Amino acid sequence: MLLTITTTRNPATDLGFLLHKHPEKAQSVALSAGTAHVFYPEAGAERCTAALFVEIDPVGLVRGGGTALTQYVNDRPYAGGSYLAVALRAAYTTALAGRCTARPELVDELFDLEVRVPSLSARGGAEAVHKLFEPLGWRVSATPIPLDPQFPQWGESRYVDLTLSGTHRVCDALRHLYVLLPALDGDKHYWVGQDEADKLLRAGEGWLAGHPERELIANRYLDRRRPVVNYALSRLAESDDVPAEAEARVTELPDQPESLASQRHGSVLAALRAAGARRVLDLGCGSGALLRVLEKERSFVDIVGVDVSAGALAIAEKRLGGYTRVTLRQSALTYADPALAGYDAAVLMEVVEHVDADRLPALEHAVFGVAAPRTVIVTTPNAEYNRLFEFLPMGHFRHADHRFEWTRAEFRAWADGVATRRGYEVRYLPIGPVDQESGPPTQMAVFSTSEEVAA
Repeated sequence: MLLTITTTRNPATDLGFLLHKHPEKAQSVALSAGTAHVFYPEAGAERCTAALFVEIDPVGLVRGGGTALTQYVNDRPYAGGSYLAVALRAAYTTALAGRCTARPELVDELFDLEVRVPSLSARGGAEAVHKLFEPLGWRVSATPIPLDPQFPQWGESRYVDLTLSGTHRVCDALRHLYVLLPALDGDKHYWVGQDEADKLLRAGEGWLAGHPERELIANRYLDRRRPVVNYALSRLAESDDVPAEAEARVTELPDQPESLASQRHGSVLAALRAAGARRVLDLGCGSGALLRVLEKERSFVDIVGVDVSAGALAIAEKRLGGYTRVTLRQSALTYADPALAGYDAAVLMEVVEHVDADRLPALEHAVFGVAAPRTVIVTTPNAEYNRLFEFLPMGHFRHADHRFEWTRAEFRAWADGVATRRGYEVRYLPIGPVDQESGPPTQMAVFSTSEEVAA
């Protein structure tokens, strides 16, 4: 199996920092039934390609246990699918997590990327590949591979030669591949349980809930194990990225409480109304869940959604349709953007916890110093409440992309400091059911000032 990732972003060798693999060294990682090799066929300032080559021992794969494969002759060593995703995770663990110790500023940079998988198992053929990757902002070339070139009358196999091209963060591209390659394959080589659903939720955080084929992806990725699939879909329904129509299906069930995502939307909307805002920024808008809510509020005359992920913005654009009051803008929130100045209010809903702690001063400067709206609304998870989530392992964050999760005291310490430094007042509000000991699941700070704040 082979997977290559190529970039032409100058200097292209920055790709090596993000993948944590030096272009001058070939590196190998042991797998349960084989070996993954990472090397660079080309590495220059103009163009750099990282290759993941996976050698599978089919006998060892079958003998290893926990697999549905019963024959020693199979396509696992040759066709990309679930085992290629396993190799991807083993070789690029740190990159998948969105961490780069040597060059942390590169994590949020957008790279022009080309991904190639010469032989991909795709149940549903090229059409299925387009359905899964195109909503994320990828341009897709999926050429069907014939069953036998010598006998064209036999037709096409389920395998395709795949090339993807697009502009994404490297960690986002890896997460798309990690989820969608096995979803296209639809044939897990190991037991699927709740831990696998949690992997899906962590890798799909920020994009899967808003994907139009999320149910198909969950079914295939989780080997159609209905209890596990239902668990994953119910968790996705709680996400702020879930489409309104999908959330409606959940909340219309008998005795189903209002989702935490809906409560966040309602609290943010109430705070914006109270501030009298008319021109609003949704910073870190993801795939547009809050933008849909804001667009329905007729008092907002100008709405701008900002996100670093091209894939998320592509989904947001489709969900918003032809709405004229919403503008989408691709930008990292840690970079000062003077074009965002002059708005009445800015919302950072479940955003700050995705930023490395050492980058928070840059976010503070960009939002409170340069954009400087009169009102800033920030929501973030309350770490103290995590113990009440039944399926969250002790000590784990709610999502793999979270850099931290604050207690109420930690959140107040940060927000009070920002307010003092930037000339704002701040008040705190709970979102969701309040536990007597642990507080609410989500905490919200509303920053306000009666004066324009100087950059």
